[in-house]
Order: sequence, then C-alpha cells, then structure tokens
Amino acid sequence: MKLETERLILKDISESHVEDILRIRSNEVINQFVVRNSPKNNYDALQFILTIKERTKNNQTIYLGISLKDQPNLIGTICLWNFSEDRKTAEVGYELLPEYHRQGIMSEALKAVLDFGFNELHLDEIVAITNTFNENSKGILLKHDFVLLEGEKDEGFPDNIIFSLKKISGK
Repeated sequence: MKLETERLILKDISESHVEDILRIRSNEVINQFVVRNSPKNNYDALQFILTIKERTKNNQTIYLGISLKDQPNLIGTICLWNFSEDRKTAEVGYELLPEYHRQGIMSEALKAVLDFGFNELHLDEIVAITNTFNENSKGILLKHDFVLLEGEKDEGFPDNIIFSLKKISGK
C-alpha cells in the first residue's frame, strides 16, 4: 500500500527498513511519551517489522512508513490499528523523528491517513490516544478537529488522554 501527499510517501514497511525502524522506535525524545519495548538492535527492529507485516496480512493494522519524496529513508510511521469488531472504529498512532518536528510533516501524513480511513475503509470514528504532556501531539489532533473525550481513561496508562474524530455525514 502507498499513499502520496505533496511532500511525502507513506508506504508499507519491509525488511529493508530495519535501520530506520530501529532509529525511530528507539529515539529517546519520541519514547518519553510512549510506553513500549524499544528495539535495542537490528534484530529487535526486524522482529517488529515481521510482526507488523503479519498483522497487516491479517487486516489487524495498516502500518505505513513516512518518507520525504526525495529521500528513501523513513523519518516516521503512522498506523491505523485496534479496529473495532465491526471495523467502524480504529485508532491512529504516529511518530516522527524529532529533527522533522514542527514542519507540518505529521499533519500532512495524518490528513492522508484520515482521508483513507474515512473514505476507503469507511470508518465512522478514528480515536487517538496520547500522553497528557505531549503538547505536539495534542496540538496536531486539535488542528485536525479531534475532540478530547473528557473522563475517558486508557486503562493502565493514567497519563494518557483520548481524542476522537467522527466522520462528518455526507462526506
């Protein structure tokens, strides 16, 4: 799968992206807001890629690497996952290397994935969970008309807050 925007290519990740995935998923700036087992080496990154490929094949996730059109390397990732049983709701997740922050890149990628989710997958709602202290992520979600679900909790992650974007009828 591949989505293109003005500046970006969003594409399936493969074994050729091991070093990029290692760099992104082990980045300390990104990981200050994410609870996960970060890859420690290329083997860990490869295992993650193989898991994602399997989940993609089983329609459990749509996981795309983000690259600038003039560069082959991945600079971030964006995914739709955690689909509801009726496949009408999914969660969006994203990460971007810090040197690419504040350039509108994630906003551009998110818009493409939201359009895909609502128009191609026919989702009714896309949810995003972010850390209370992740101001960049909260800003991007609000810019794209996500609404904070006051009082909703992410079980086991007290620092997380949940946002929702519902499909606009007639679109």
